[in-house]
Amino acid sequence: MALILSEEQQLLKNSVRNFVNSNFPVDQVRQLRDGDDALRYSRQLWQQMAELGWAGIIFPEEYGGLGLGYAELGVVLEELGRSLAAQPFLSTVLLAGNVLLLGGSEEQKQQWLPQICSGEATLALAFQETGRFSPWQVETRAETTKDGFCLNGEKRFVLDGYGAEQLLVLARTSGSAGDKEGLSLFLLAADTPGLSITPLSLLDSRNAALTTFDNVEVQTKHLVGELDQAAIILEPVFDGASAGLNAELLGTLSEAFERTLTYLKTRQQFGALIGSFQALKHRAADMFCEREHAISLTREALRAIDEQRDDAALLVSAAKARTADVANLIGRESVQMFGGIGMTDEEDIGLFMKRARVAEITLGDARYHRQRFASLSAF
Repeated sequence: MALILSEEQQLLKNSVRNFVNSNFPVDQVRQLRDGDDALRYSRQLWQQMAELGWAGIIFPEEYGGLGLGYAELGVVLEELGRSLAAQPFLSTVLLAGNVLLLGGSEEQKQQWLPQICSGEATLALAFQETGRFSPWQVETRAETTKDGFCLNGEKRFVLDGYGAEQLLVLARTSGSAGDKEGLSLFLLAADTPGLSITPLSLLDSRNAALTTFDNVEVQTKHLVGELDQAAIILEPVFDGASAGLNAELLGTLSEAFERTLTYLKTRQQFGALIGSFQALKHRAADMFCEREHAISLTREALRAIDEQRDDAALLVSAAKARTADVANLIGRESVQMFGGIGMTDEEDIGLFMKRARVAEITLGDARYHRQRFASLSAF
């Protein structure tokens, strides 16, 4: 299969790029970072993108979506990545929304998926408890009570957790921390008694809340999926989210690379354009080749998910490992090639490096996915 965009996908790409160029200047990152709103993204722009249908791309038409696929959503995310546009696609659509789609009851789907597609509601998935991606390392517990469950524990780095109307919470209902079995998912309103949400800001200035659960009472009807079987839902959800994040990261590293090329062609030193220096030519060529490899792997992973292929999980991990490495390379090289100005806040290139660093480790860094690739390959 040719790893290029179809005619329809190219039209979508052009439409998204026009919208992004008109509404998401890179300087918006500084405005959101330095402003008073801990949400760190614009609800108004999120509503506009939902009205264009982008929030519902991967959801079935019966829930208000477009019934398309990850390949199309990847086109949108890549263009957003080019402008560092902070919007709750990863948290609301790829993580929380997909959990409901794959594991929710029909009542839960009918209630929340149309609101996600229309931009009326944002949701977040609270699963991580350690400093790095380790989804089954869960100590938050949900003890059985007369009327349902009682939750106690803490979740870190809940993407867009501040401002979300609902949280999907991963808790242990049996077993010990690290066990893949014995995990369950619960849907909670943000104002549930005993639930505390503290806004935090990541290196790239995006919203990732700290949430704590102090004897939070949850009714049985708020259980998502089967008791103790959350991992069955979460594995494909994490694969889809990783593939989508890869697409966004491709946009970020591509824009950083192209800005660096422009700088090499215009900056003069010792009476010559620095792009004429052989050492910098070689480094730029390496960046280009590595980027092309990441593009091919990411697009193949997105299509494998759409086609429900047996090798989809393998390709997702291969793509995430490769793209994370490339983002690290281009982030470093871009700042170095810009020289001293690249280290200042006035120059945009540093913002691209910061976003790349966060996306690189979100949902598993290169080391994590190389190990997973080896495990899936029975090494």
